[in-house]
Amino acid sequence: MPAAIQTFDLTKAYDGRPALDHLSLTVERGEVFGFLGPNGAGKSTTIRLLLDLIRPTEGRAEILGFDTRRQSHEVRARTAYLPGDLRLYGNLRGIETVELFCRLRPGADPAYGIELARELDLDLSKHANALSKGTRQKLGVVVALLGRPDVLLLDEPTSGLDPLMQHAVWEILRREAGRGATVFFSSHVMSEVEQTCERVGILREGRLVAVEPIAALKGRSLRHVEVSFAGGVPSPADVALPGVRELRRQPPTLEFEVAGELDALLRALSPYHILDLRTEQPTLDELLMTYYTGEAA
Repeated sequence: MPAAIQTFDLTKAYDGRPALDHLSLTVERGEVFGFLGPNGAGKSTTIRLLLDLIRPTEGRAEILGFDTRRQSHEVRARTAYLPGDLRLYGNLRGIETVELFCRLRPGADPAYGIELARELDLDLSKHANALSKGTRQKLGVVVALLGRPDVLLLDEPTSGLDPLMQHAVWEILRREAGRGATVFFSSHVMSEVEQTCERVGILREGRLVAVEPIAALKGRSLRHVEVSFAGGVPSPADVALPGVRELRRQPPTLEFEVAGELDALLRALSPYHILDLRTEQPTLDELLMTYYTGEAA
C-alpha cells in the first residue's frame, strides 16, 4: 500500500532562489506529522505543491500513490486543505458555509459539521464577516473535516485560537488519525506538536534538516539535573561519565548537564543518599532553535 505522502526531490524556486530545496519525505497512513520551521522556511510552499496549486521547479510528489500533478483530481477528492490565510464567503452564515461545502464534496454530511461546531463552541448562525479571526479558524477546521478525508493538509491549524480551543482541535485531529486519516500540518507552535505528533520534519531555509520521532528528538536533548544529598557527595571521578558534565559543586548539591538518557548518572549516584533530584528538559521550542540557528549536527 503506498504511503500517504511522498515527495521526491521536490523543489520550488522563485527568480532562481529556492523556497523549497530538494525535499524527499515519506509520511505514512494514519500518521500525525508535524512540519516545522519558522516563517519563510517553505512549509506553506510544500502544502501548495502537494495540492498542485503551484507547480514544482524540479521533482515530484504523490498522495496515496497518485501523482499530485498528473492525477490532481484524484488527490483533491481524497484530501482536505486548511490554508494559513483562510478566506470565507462573508455573506454566508456558518451553517450555510457548511451546507455549501457539503454540496461540493460528495459524501460530506452537514450533521457531522454541526457536531464538530458543537465541540468547538462555534455558533453557526452568524455571518462569516462578523466572526473574529479565531472563530473563522474554527469554521475553517469544521469545513476541512466535513468529508472525513483520507489526508488532511493543515497550514497553522490552531492559529488565532485560545488554549482551550487549541486542545479541542488537537483532540479532534488525534481522533481523525485514530480512524486512519493522515494529518500533515505545518506549525511553529511547539505545544501543539508535542501534544499531537508522532514524528516531525524540520525545515530550515527550504531544506529538510531532520525527520525525527518526538520522543527521540527530546531524548537526545540536554537535560539540567540538580541533586541534593544527605551526607557525602560523589567525587568528580564518580560522575566523570560520557555525556555528563558537572556544572556546579556546592555540597550537599551538585548540578549536571546530561546529554540523552539519565540512566548512567543515576547508577553512579545510587550508592549515595539522595534527598532531592530535579531535572529540566528544554522545551521543543528551545530544542528546535538549534536546527534553525545551525547549531545541530
